[in-house]
Amino acid sequence: MTLPLILAGCIEEDEFTNTPRGNFEALWSIMDEHYCFFPEAEEEFGLDWNAVYEKYRPIVNETESEAQLFDVLGDMIAELRDGHVNLSSIYGTKFYWDWKLDYPKNFSDSIQRNYLGHDFRITNGIKYTAMPDSIGYVYVESFASGFGADNLSVMLMNLKHTKGIVLDIRDNGGGMLTAAERLASHFTKEKIHCGYIQHKTGKGHYDLSQPERLYLEASKGAIWLRPVVVLTNRGVYSAANYFVMMMRELPHVAIMGDRTGGGSGMPLNSTLPNGWSVRFSACPILDAQGNHTEFGIEPDVKVDITSEDWSNGRDTMIEEAKKLIFEYYDKISGKE
Repeated sequence: MTLPLILAGCIEEDEFTNTPRGNFEALWSIMDEHYCFFPEAEEEFGLDWNAVYEKYRPIVNETESEAQLFDVLGDMIAELRDGHVNLSSIYGTKFYWDWKLDYPKNFSDSIQRNYLGHDFRITNGIKYTAMPDSIGYVYVESFASGFGADNLSVMLMNLKHTKGIVLDIRDNGGGMLTAAERLASHFTKEKIHCGYIQHKTGKGHYDLSQPERLYLEASKGAIWLRPVVVLTNRGVYSAANYFVMMMRELPHVAIMGDRTGGGSGMPLNSTLPNGWSVRFSACPILDAQGNHTEFGIEPDVKVDITSEDWSNGRDTMIEEAKKLIFEYYDKISGKE
């Protein structure tokens, strides 16, 4: 899959003065002209970007220091409720975190140890093992580094005696789309249509190109076609959200757990007159049905970790995933 060069692009804004008001106007205008999810934000939670301008302009006029201005501008972009939008300076980086924090955690690394055991393997940062009931468990914590096709093939070969795989990506905040694609490519034997991408064509909120098709190519390494259950929670974001979008197009894969965090826009960078950097979503990615996944992807099977299981060191999601794999395996084996 070839991704657009705009991913590494940068917008230079030099028409505004380096004053509190000038930096405010620059930031508001950059977002107004280049941010790609205004229509979705208006529909999802009633965002009015012009009203945001009127709300923060008088506050900016009252700022007395750069640090205070940084806080105000950070609060302004948080109105977009987009984890991909951030403002960076010597005072730190301002993010919007509520997309994740307002939902159940649904993951515990302490409980996870009960399933990984003491004899698990690690390849390219992926932890995996065969659980005692002949089901593979694979935990992908991040897509921040690349995966090698050979390493992934060896991992799948080491799990070939299992009935299926619980593929856990909970709390995976993303990373490289190429890493997500590389892993997903080992679960299909043919090229599949998995989504669309759009580009901004003008400064208007609705100025977007016609959707262009995105495809997932099959790996030249080992291919896994037995049952797979992908576990998700709200910590699944950005490239991990993209991974779920691809995997749910495969017939032997089920998505289980909680709604993902979303974050489907490709990022672009710009700079304010005072040198502060702003990063934001510029290119929407849609699923294969043409739907936006910016605010998350619902699972095929909704499961939360129960308080009783949490107290007893059991992971409700993993247990339910194993049941689903057993049901599917028995069905294709003619045991029903």
